[in-house]
Amino acid sequence: MTNPHFFGYGSLVNRATHGFTPVHRCVISGWRRVWHRAPNRPAAFLSVIPDPCATIDGVIAPVPNEDWAALDAREFSYDRIAVTDQVTHDAPDVRDISIYAISPDQSEPADSDHPILLSYVDTVLQGFLQEFGKDGAARFLATTDGWGTPLYNDRADPVYPRAQILTEKERRIVDDLLASVREPPR
Repeated sequence: MTNPHFFGYGSLVNRATHGFTPVHRCVISGWRRVWHRAPNRPAAFLSVIPDPCATIDGVIAPVPNEDWAALDAREFSYDRIAVTDQVTHDAPDVRDISIYAISPDQSEPADSDHPILLSYVDTVLQGFLQEFGKDGAARFLATTDGWGTPLYNDRADPVYPRAQILTEKERRIVDDLLASVREPPR
């Protein structure tokens, strides 16, 4: 039986944030990650925008029985968009693949009132480290726009609801990677 699948490019890459299985690594062409905000969210979150020259790493996983309700609720503020033909993967039994993106008419650039949550970055990069290694985590940063957005350090008291605890090694890697794309604090 074939199932529809979602393409995860941010926190959905971190298997600890959901129970969808099996998860398969893949690549999507024609999209680029960006830090954006939606009117009903308090912080900047990852979204994707069309970019014919871009490719990004991610994962796909099935949505059993076409029951999108849990994912749609998790990804509120996002539209679900069909991208089946843009995803390169080796997963069996894939019928359709969808990606979540903040609608352009609802999307705003991130700003100081809607910062990037460090707990969210930690969770996303932990997933990329686990799935794609340090080089894959570095590719994540290179293929994501908006790193000049203010960063709110909420590690001690995470605001992000699916925050994951990083090992000391993971934290050092994340901090080093972030330093490579952001100016040091003044």
